[in-house]
Amino acid sequence: MYNPKSTRAEEFISHEEILATLDYAEKNKRNAELIDHIIEKAKERKGLSHREAAVLLDCELEDRNEEIYALARQIKNDFYGNRIVIFAPLYLSNYCVNGCVYCPYHYKNKNIARKKLTQEEIAREVIALQDMGHKRLAIESGEDPVNNPIEYILESINTIYSIKHKNGAIRRVNVNIAATTVENYRKLKDAGIGTYVLFQETYHKESYEKLHPTGPKHNYAYHTEAMDRAMQGGIDDVGLGVLFGLENYRYEFAGLLMHAEHLEAVYGVGPHTISVPRIRRADDIDPSAFDNGIDDDIFAKIVACIRIAVPYTGMIVSTRESKECRERVLGLGVSQISGGSRTSVGGYCEPEPEDENSEQFEVSDRRTLDEVVRWLMELGYIPSFCTACYREGRTGDRFMSLCKSGQIQNCCHPNALMTLREYLDDYASPETREIGMKMILAELDNIPNPKVREIVERNLSGIDAGARDFRF
Repeated sequence: MYNPKSTRAEEFISHEEILATLDYAEKNKRNAELIDHIIEKAKERKGLSHREAAVLLDCELEDRNEEIYALARQIKNDFYGNRIVIFAPLYLSNYCVNGCVYCPYHYKNKNIARKKLTQEEIAREVIALQDMGHKRLAIESGEDPVNNPIEYILESINTIYSIKHKNGAIRRVNVNIAATTVENYRKLKDAGIGTYVLFQETYHKESYEKLHPTGPKHNYAYHTEAMDRAMQGGIDDVGLGVLFGLENYRYEFAGLLMHAEHLEAVYGVGPHTISVPRIRRADDIDPSAFDNGIDDDIFAKIVACIRIAVPYTGMIVSTRESKECRERVLGLGVSQISGGSRTSVGGYCEPEPEDENSEQFEVSDRRTLDEVVRWLMELGYIPSFCTACYREGRTGDRFMSLCKSGQIQNCCHPNALMTLREYLDDYASPETREIGMKMILAELDNIPNPKVREIVERNLSGIDAGARDFRF
C-alpha cells in the first residue's frame, strides 16, 4: 500500500502506485482539460504530485508541450535566475565489492586498473583542482569496507578541507558514497560535508535486484531508505538521482518524484538536488545492451517536468552529457553543472596513462573549466562558485523557506558575482576575464536592494587588495 509517510521503501515507493500512475498518465496524455488544470496549478510554483507531473511528461498535445517548456523556463528563472553553480567530481577509489552490471567498477572486472588515492595523492589532486578555480567538489568512491572504510572517507574529507594553495580553497565537499548507517552519516555531518548524494539507479525493485546481483548494494530496501538514515543522522541536504536507461523512464520519473514527496512528508524538506544521468559507455559496459535508453528530446522533457514538479530543488547535469545537450537543458531547469571533470581515480594533477584506465564512464564534454565558464557567460549565465549557504547555516528547511519566499535571491545573486570575480582575478584566461568583468558590471544593476548592491560594489572593488571568501 502506498504511504509517503512510511519509512519502508516498498510503501513510499509503491510499485502498484507507480503502475497506476503510468496508466493514468497514458489515458490522459491528450486530455486538454486536465492538462490545462495541471499547468494552471503548476503556475502557482508550489510543485505538483508525481501523478500530475506524469501526465505532463506524457502529454502529446504540441501546444501544451510548448506551455510546459515555457513554464519550466520561467520557474527556473524565478528561483535560480541566470546563475549556474560549478563543481567537479573527485574519485578517491574504484575498489568495489558490488556486482552492478552497468558499472565498470563491479568486482568481476579484471581489466580496469584498480586504484585508491593516498592522502598525499589527494592533496595533489586538490591543488590541481584549486589551480583550475574549483571551490566545490563531489567525492566519489566504490563500496569496499576493507579498501574504502568510512575512516578513509573522513580522513580524505579532512585532507581536502585542509589544503590551502595560493588563493585556492575547497569550501564545500559533497559526498557520493554507498548507503551506510545512521552512525556513519553522523560522522559525515560532523566532518562538515555539504550534500549527501546517492543515486537510486532504478526504483523498479525487480530490475534493481537483477542489476545488482551481488554485494551489499543488492539490498533494495537498505539502499532506498539511505536518505532516511542520512536525515536521521543530521544531514539535512540530500541529493537524489536515477540512471536513465536502466528501466522505463516513465517508471523512474514517477519513482523519483515519489521519493521527493516522501522526504517532504516525513522530514519537512525535500531533496536539495536531483541528478539526471544517462548510462554511458565505460570499460566493459556497452550502453546498447540496455534497451531503455532515451533520446535528447525525452531527456529535455524529463528535465522540464522535474523543474515544474519540484521548483525549489536544484538540478544537476554532469559532463556525461554533450555541450549541445547541456546547453539545451540549462534553460529548462538545470542549476548545477560540472566542468573540466575527470571520472578516473586521479587525473587532475597529471593525465592518467592509457594502460591504467580507471574511468567510471566516458566523458562527453571534455572542455576545460575556463572554456565552460566562458561558454556559460556567452549564453548569459553567471558561473557561480558560491558555497556560502553551508557556511552560513542555510541548509535543509532554512534554505527551502528562503527559497520559497524568494529571499534567497538576495544571497545567491551577489555571492555569485563575488565568486565569479574571484575566479576571473585568480584563474581566468584574458578573454574569459574580459567577458566576465563586463557581465559583472551589467549584473550589478540587477541587484534590487540598494544596500546589498552597495556592499557588493564595495567588496568587488576590494578583491584586488586581497578580499576573499566574502559572503552574504
